[in-house]
Amino acid sequence: MAQRYDFASDNTAPAAPEAIEAIVKANAGFAPGYGADPVTARAADLVRGLLDVDAEIRFVSSGTAANAMSLAALCRPFEAVLAHEHAHVCTDETGAPGLFGHGLGLVGLSGASGRIDPRPLARALAEPDVSHRQAPAALSLTNATEYGTVYREGELGVLVHMARAAGLGVHLDGARLANAAAAGFDLKAIGRMGVDLLVLGGTKAGMPPTEAMVILDRGLARRFDARLKQAGQLPSKGRFHAAPFIGMLEDGAFVRHAAHANAMAGRLAAAMPFPITHPVEANAVFVEIDDASLDRLHAAGWFAYRFLDGSVRFMCSWATTREAVDSLTEDLQRL
Repeated sequence: MAQRYDFASDNTAPAAPEAIEAIVKANAGFAPGYGADPVTARAADLVRGLLDVDAEIRFVSSGTAANAMSLAALCRPFEAVLAHEHAHVCTDETGAPGLFGHGLGLVGLSGASGRIDPRPLARALAEPDVSHRQAPAALSLTNATEYGTVYREGELGVLVHMARAAGLGVHLDGARLANAAAAGFDLKAIGRMGVDLLVLGGTKAGMPPTEAMVILDRGLARRFDARLKQAGQLPSKGRFHAAPFIGMLEDGAFVRHAAHANAMAGRLAAAMPFPITHPVEANAVFVEIDDASLDRLHAAGWFAYRFLDGSVRFMCSWATTREAVDSLTEDLQRL
């Protein structure tokens, strides 16, 4: 039986029509390269408007590269980044932050369901600087988190304030920021609370591979294009990385599609016969499933995998249908 990847990840979904149509429209005629074109300028303005910030915007092809370059801009090689122990930068980027940052370290912090607990953050910030370990220079946060939970503005603001008060820079991994926004997080809060660098996710939101790097601390923008070029992330035909953001932001599809994904996760959670292990606040449902049942689910044609904490993750996307949710839950109930 052919495997279905509807719920394996929001990366497995096709690109949304708004994004594809914008690429087709951008494909007319000749334009300057390396992001100096009108399409890129328009996309950057839309990102600034979405966030209500005065920031430099760059479009790259990979969330891993965007995160790693952001952290490298905030840390020197002998310093470290504080992040949740299960954050993508700590568990799924093959040491990219250390590579791009020429040896910068990562220090994992604990917290329920992917959200950093302020207490271990406070302990890490209180550690004395010694020459035998990498002292923290930046805090990396994720919203929505790896477990599909959403920081509220006040929760995120507390962590940002703690980091800023200790002299740290702040990076926000927003691979699923659209889902956080659809769940009620105010995107305009990011600029107010003092984040230095934001990675605004496009790929998981329904675009072809593209991410927007939002450089809120303009002091970090100096020679940033050279950093991108060295990393292979300054595309010559930059308009094709920027155009999907025009399609998704001009009429609100960015958050509208995320709201649909969140709703599908809620529908799946409501009918889930297995115990749910984390709050369902965005587009992910994590459940407790034994190995034998998971094997039978795979045999029934559905692909899902175990996550870092041992639970099984089901991820909804802009393209998830009610029929697919109902078909999956029927098979889960038969298990």
